[in-house]
Amino acid sequence: MTESSGSGAVARALEVVHRVEDAVLALLLGLMILLAPLQIFLRNFFDAGITWADPMLRVLVLWVGLLGAVAASRGDRHITIDILSKLISERARAAVGFATGLFTAAVSAIVAYHAGRFVASEHAYQSVAFSGIQAWIFEIIIPFAFGVIALRYLLGCTSHLGVLLGWRRREE
Repeated sequence: MTESSGSGAVARALEVVHRVEDAVLALLLGLMILLAPLQIFLRNFFDAGITWADPMLRVLVLWVGLLGAVAASRGDRHITIDILSKLISERARAAVGFATGLFTAAVSAIVAYHAGRFVASEHAYQSVAFSGIQAWIFEIIIPFAFGVIALRYLLGCTSHLGVLLGWRRREE
């Protein structure tokens, strides 16, 4: 297998991962969009509601927020302050990108680690979220999302490092 066919397979695999991420995100958001108005309708017109809907909506907000952050991290599309990037050289931009990417990866990894410890303690204590469902099942997204973000930013540092070391020009 040549290098180009290997990188083509990686690109196709990443495209599948991105499509799955987007599909899960759309599904969860769609569920929120259906569940919230249904709950309001049931309360206003029938003086009743779905008992698990409110806690489930809170869980869905957490999941959508974190999966949205994961999706934004795939192309380094998080909110940035981009005042100086037009004024500094390509190498200086690469240095700043490398430093901020490394910092983001480190902070995300620390959060993932401690979130993992939190989820493990929730599992050990068998905390219940609602309707008899253990809380750790809903909380597992926290270490997962921050772990993926850390990995993506760490891997993203390699493109900046390549520019810094003169191996290649940065693709914009």
